[in-house]
Amino acid sequence: MATQEAVIEIGSTGIRLLVIQIQNKDSHQIPSWEIIDRSELPVALGRDVFTTGIISREILLQCLHILKRFKEQLFSWDILHEQVTVLATSAFREAKNRDEVIDRIMVKTGFKVRVIDGIEENRLMYIAVSECLKNNNVHLEGTNSIILEVGGGSSEIMLIEQGKMAGVHSMRLGTVIIEQQLKSMTGSLQDASQFLEEFIRIRRESLNHELILANVKQFIAVGTEAQIVAENYGEIISDKLRVIPKEKFNNFVDEIQDYSIEECVARFKIPYTEAQALHIGLMAYRFFLNFTCANEIIVPYTNIREGLILSRVLAPEQNLQQDFNSQITASALTLARKYKADENHAQYVRMISLKLYDSLAAELGLDERGRTLLEVAAILHDIGMFIRADNHEEHSMYIIKHSDIFGLSKDDVSIISLVALFHRGKHKIQDNPFFAVRNRADRITVLKLTAILKIADAFDRAHTQKIKDFTIDFKPDTLVIKCKNNQSLALEKLAIAQKSDIFESVFGYKVQLN
Repeated sequence: MATQEAVIEIGSTGIRLLVIQIQNKDSHQIPSWEIIDRSELPVALGRDVFTTGIISREILLQCLHILKRFKEQLFSWDILHEQVTVLATSAFREAKNRDEVIDRIMVKTGFKVRVIDGIEENRLMYIAVSECLKNNNVHLEGTNSIILEVGGGSSEIMLIEQGKMAGVHSMRLGTVIIEQQLKSMTGSLQDASQFLEEFIRIRRESLNHELILANVKQFIAVGTEAQIVAENYGEIISDKLRVIPKEKFNNFVDEIQDYSIEECVARFKIPYTEAQALHIGLMAYRFFLNFTCANEIIVPYTNIREGLILSRVLAPEQNLQQDFNSQITASALTLARKYKADENHAQYVRMISLKLYDSLAAELGLDERGRTLLEVAAILHDIGMFIRADNHEEHSMYIIKHSDIFGLSKDDVSIISLVALFHRGKHKIQDNPFFAVRNRADRITVLKLTAILKIADAFDRAHTQKIKDFTIDFKPDTLVIKCKNNQSLALEKLAIAQKSDIFESVFGYKVQLN
């Protein structure tokens, strides 16, 4: 049986619609899908927001007009607005009046807009790109890679070391933002080039702590500007993938510097809004490219709309979720190494935490997301030792809260930071203002994950990983942990006695170590 689904993306330079048809969605067979319709209409949303800080009435009316057209288009496919996912990216993130605009869109069109953060953009893009590469026999494993998308309001970059996520960043470096800055300073393209070079050079130093850019051999460029070059100079691998030799790419960037926006529109048959961004976008790609040792640019023809479809419809059947979760933990481990954490202790506490979590699954009432958040919290709970041993849990909270972790939203990271804070010390959780402002579901999650992490941390009080194996038995009011160990467990028993208060309060079990 075939079903149709749709995704709308409200970006900084345009609104884009993707309609797909899914086969075997509700059967035991592996689902397949194909694009049956797509549309894109320009709107200068980013130029509004990045100049004035708000979405103007004029731009709002343009957005409403486009969305109403898309609604009619979807109706012809028998797709109702309730079946449509609407995403908004950097322009909406920064708009001071976004709540009012979202409300007007809901009232006038019925569409519910979901504003996603940069990390969520990276998550969806990774899923889309990795699936596209896999289908074209291009692999992230075995080499160092960069996935880069230069957008209107931000640039999203993923650093991948031998197939594992080494770093992920959402940078406030977009074509529209730079263009607006140049206008305010009456600057030229040469000024833009100097600005970009300096910005990226400074950023390179930070990125090199995660993955040395000079060792990157695979450069993957996502986005309209890269696709324009691919259309003119790219080698066709498939209808979803092209490859551009580095020399040809650099020659193209040099060639178009003297083209006016009107000439770009005429030569490349692109909308005016895309032509405005072309020069700056390609310069940004080139600066990043030239910091690597890549000899070519890989250009996948995919986007976050396809990433959303894949994550929602196909991920379970194609093991994408398992791969994705492994990239989350890889990103967390990279962050831990950056701050010189005791990796042996972190990995041990991670193992114990997950074993406890899985044993308590029936008691927890948490989903797979809770397991992932606990895993990351276990890896990062002592990261604050980098700053100071005393009260390091407070430093852990600060570092985590202000870090980007691939695949996790800001809300996810905030929850993890609270779990790291409460894993140690005599913090009164209920009195903590950061805890108090969370919704009820998040507060319960924090309490449950903290309870488990405190017990897991107590297992390795001396950071010697003494307990190698154990079993868990449930008594009427006691969780009995039986260790297969001949060494003294006096220190661990004392630690568990000191750190089991939240566990007993949340789950109703005393903890006994034998």
